[in-house]
Amino acid sequence: MSALHPQTILNNTFWLSADRCIFWEEQQTLILSDLHLGKAGHFRKSGIAIPQAVFKEDMQRLVTLFQHFKPQQVVIIGDMFHSESNKEHDFFLKWRMDFGALPIHLVKGNHDVLKKEWYALADITIHPCEMTIGDFIFVHDVNDCTAPDKGYVFSGHIHPSITVRGLGKQALKFPCYYFCKQYAVLPAFSKFTGTYTIEPKTGESVFALVKQSIISI
Repeated sequence: MSALHPQTILNNTFWLSADRCIFWEEQQTLILSDLHLGKAGHFRKSGIAIPQAVFKEDMQRLVTLFQHFKPQQVVIIGDMFHSESNKEHDFFLKWRMDFGALPIHLVKGNHDVLKKEWYALADITIHPCEMTIGDFIFVHDVNDCTAPDKGYVFSGHIHPSITVRGLGKQALKFPCYYFCKQYAVLPAFSKFTGTYTIEPKTGESVFALVKQSIISI
């Protein structure tokens, strides 16, 4: 299992995983964003030879997280799927049968364009804009959420990364968790995604994912 790092927000403990997800201890909830399932298949349909191993590796990583944390529910903050239905979505339906008793909630992102009947078939509960649990709000894009008077927002969408500069002109870029005063941004769960380089301000926290480790920047 990859490294874990505790983050306390409003007296709740959130375990950041180097496997690009968060486990909320008090609610026994696994939180992740931007799986982009079916993206490799979407590229293959367009004639770009992306190996199916990309999809299988993401799904196996998810199974390992389920087995480790044993969550009571899963909250996905948007872009669970990448495009219209393809063969990888059919594989997901077969995979879903192995975890049929596990509630999965999806806050829809801009890539979640499948028909509502498909989500019903996959037994996924849809939240069109946001989902609230206690003092915490889950949205895909933090810009789509009005800053709450109280509470804390978890979001995804931008696939955040941080650039670490060394001696001379050396620079490395890593996916990261990004924590601000009123909201956090999760890294994309899928490794088959681009990233957006953030520039944190004073008082904000960044945790870079370096191989199987979490490093505070």
